[in-house]
Amino acid sequence: MKSRLLALVFLAGTAAFAGPRVFFGVGVGYAAPAPVVVYAPPPSPIVAYMPPAPGPGYTWVAGSYYPVGPRWAWRPGYWVRPPYARSYRVGPGYHGGRYYGGHWRR
Repeated sequence: MKSRLLALVFLAGTAAFAGPRVFFGVGVGYAAPAPVVVYAPPPSPIVAYMPPAPGPGYTWVAGSYYPVGPRWAWRPGYWVRPPYARSYRVGPGYHGGRYYGGHWRR
């Protein structure tokens, strides 16, 4: 009698923790569109003073606008040494609704 009662308690306990083996679900909705970053064109460039070069071998990087959230911020120009010999600076650009930052090119 005790073994049957123990077996019944054991089976009832394991059945309480067992989950269903068959799941059925229906989802209604649509996939979210991919985010697209499109900026308004930047304002006209600011005419600024260009100080004299600090020494030979320096290149002037002109000031430009860059996007900060929904607005444009001005980055003033500065003198810098090129990272490698015979390189030149390609300024930032705005083409087809997208902003491309400036970079050095050989």
